Amino acid sequence: MATASFNMQSVFAAPSGVLTTRNIRNTNQLFFKRNAPVGVRCMAQGDPIKEDPSVPSTSTSATPPQMPQSPPPPVSKPKVSTKFGDLLAFSGPAPERINGRLAMVGFVAAIAVELSKGENVFAQISDGGVGWFLGTTALLTLASMVPLFKGIRAEAKSKGFMTSDAELWNGRFAMLGLVALAFTEYVTGGTLV
Repeated sequence: MATASFNMQSVFAAPSGVLTTRNIRNTNQLFFKRNAPVGVRCMAQGDPIKEDPSVPSTSTSATPPQMPQSPPPPVSKPKVSTKFGDLLAFSGPAPERINGRLAMVGFVAAIAVELSKGENVFAQISDGGVGWFLGTTALLTLASMVPLFKGIRAEAKSKGFMTSDAELWNGRFAMLGLVALAFTEYVTGGTLV
């Protein structure tokens, strides 16, 4: 590639195709001129920069003209959607948070009942646990959706030790813990504790 470029430069620079070191030197001076004034202009969409009449468009000085610095526009928060479909979409704010909250309550309840009555998860579900599960699901889903419909996100209200990220991670671990508890009790055929 470099050889082809060198040959093309030498053909154009040499008179009648004769290649000499003088022609190569002239070609390098022509193409690789140092300290040439180069101007770069950046124009944003929708906000063209107006030319300053006091600054000439082609400058022969080595230093570029200094443009006045304007402060950046204030960063506005993106408007959050409060549509039911957007909230419960796969990547929406509600599904993982609701499932995590349900898993946290379910894991603690399963361990508590297991310690008090000695029943495994499957026995708890068959002994009236479905009604408790459905009631808790409806209550936590409604309580989680009300702030989302108002446009309030958990990230906006989290400060200090109990952040929204901590809640998400606790919910993820509770989901894994509940599945691991049920799987372990299924394999062993008894209670874990």
